[in-house]
Amino acid sequence: MVRSLFRALLLLLLLAPAWIAPAVAVFVEEKLDDPTLEARARDISAGIRCLVCQNQSILDSNADLAKDLRQIVRERVAIGESDTEVRGYLVTRYGDWVLLDPPFKLTTLLLWLGPAVIFILGAIAAIVFLLGRNRRPDDAESAGLSPQEEAEIDRLLDPEGHEQKS
Repeated sequence: MVRSLFRALLLLLLLAPAWIAPAVAVFVEEKLDDPTLEARARDISAGIRCLVCQNQSILDSNADLAKDLRQIVRERVAIGESDTEVRGYLVTRYGDWVLLDPPFKLTTLLLWLGPAVIFILGAIAAIVFLLGRNRRPDDAESAGLSPQEEAEIDRLLDPEGHEQKS
């Protein structure tokens, strides 16, 4: 009984790569005949963001839209467009966001500088908070009490109710 269960498990483990492999493979109909053009298409695809997965390139994504975008890249490379022209075509259709490494310009300024600004503001806030916690008033003068308020406090704190002379 245990042997047959072990054999079934071993068979399952041996066949698992056969089930998984088609999911990660590049389909044959997607490949270009010329290896140089295929390498260019793959290089371009590695820098284009999958619009479904968002933080994955279309080269690595299995989404249907990524497959369509890979096909567009291959078609444009095959008709002789340069890498810049292919990227430009995709940017005109989808905006700078389609590039995994968007260019530094006024419209993407917040994208590039936002994390640094948030980090700096957070560090300043933390320093101000920590320094503010360590400063405590030592006496009534640092608390800014008037002489009348000090006298009232002294009167309330006197356990026997005697007035103190100043």
